[in-house]
Amino acid sequence: MHSSVIIFGSTGSIGISTLKVIRQFGNRFTVKGLSCHKNLALLKEQILEFNPQFVAVSDEATCASKEYKTLKEEFGSIVFYEGLDGLSQLSANGADILVVGIVGAAALKPTLEALPHIKRIAIANKETLVMAGDIFLNLLHRYNVELLPVDSEHCAIFTLLDGKNKISVKRLILTASGGSVRHKPVELLDAVTVEEALMHPTWDMGKKITIDSATLMNKGLEVIEAHYLFEMPYESIDVIIHPESIIHGMVELVDGTLLAHMSITDMVYPIGRALTYPEICSSEFGNVDLTAIGALHFVKPDTKRYPALALCYEAGRQGGTMPAVLNAANEVAVNAFLQKKISFTKIVWVVEKVLGKHTRVDNPDLAAIFDADAEARQLALTCI
Repeated sequence: MHSSVIIFGSTGSIGISTLKVIRQFGNRFTVKGLSCHKNLALLKEQILEFNPQFVAVSDEATCASKEYKTLKEEFGSIVFYEGLDGLSQLSANGADILVVGIVGAAALKPTLEALPHIKRIAIANKETLVMAGDIFLNLLHRYNVELLPVDSEHCAIFTLLDGKNKISVKRLILTASGGSVRHKPVELLDAVTVEEALMHPTWDMGKKITIDSATLMNKGLEVIEAHYLFEMPYESIDVIIHPESIIHGMVELVDGTLLAHMSITDMVYPIGRALTYPEICSSEFGNVDLTAIGALHFVKPDTKRYPALALCYEAGRQGGTMPAVLNAANEVAVNAFLQKKISFTKIVWVVEKVLGKHTRVDNPDLAAIFDADAEARQLALTCI
């Protein structure tokens, strides 16, 4: 079956991996639209290879550049859209599959606005479900859009649950590598440098997600995401540290059986699953060699090392606007750390302070969620 694809964030790690998968499948997919934030050089390469009809560039400063104007002139047959609204205009052209590879809260609005025009969303963006899970799921149902998770952990759980009766499931287990500084003594974490924090031991990801992996905030956001994706209570979702990152997720059944999903650490696997579901297609990207790995290890998360995890569980249980506030404060704090304005341990400290200052709004509409997001960002800047 031939499918048209639009990619939000084609020059990021998810977008690059998505095009890698599409390249393998040849004529099965048509790239209808691409979007980038700033990386026009890579965008041009992708345009030349995949010949999209539509392109969006979301960063307004980049759209004002000479390089962008030259790009538009060179590809006069392509329709270009500009700014964050350009993402919504891009998706309004319609496609069989939208891959959402944009990091952060910026993806929420264009993802929701894409729903009337898309048949399937392959989502790698956590924040859409974290910030507005109930609203997003209701709109998916209204527009009859299929949702496939691209996070390796959620793809693993989705695959393991496929066709199973929900009452047979006792709990879900998300695995975490432990991040770049998992072996550093807890008392020395405050001195972790940006360069150290960005050296992820098993995954090649963007800067923001790599820092979130080091604090385990990424895994906490995934817990909230799993709560919505699989309709599981928080007390039935666990996290364990698995340094090898070979097992991406597990499902425990009520009879005590534990099912595990394994693959090598490459996002082409969950992306390929999301693009070709329900088919399981042959792949040229390699397979797990357990004899070469030798051993797999599992450890409970250290609460002193990873205080972010408890914050995420608490924000998720409180619900309302709290998850949106958690996410917004973290985005600001991570950015401040990357700019070397705060220390590594102050990331979670800022998030905790902002959560403590916020007055929760229950059953928020989209306007209330965006208000909470803006308020949290300002509070986080004040703390910093």
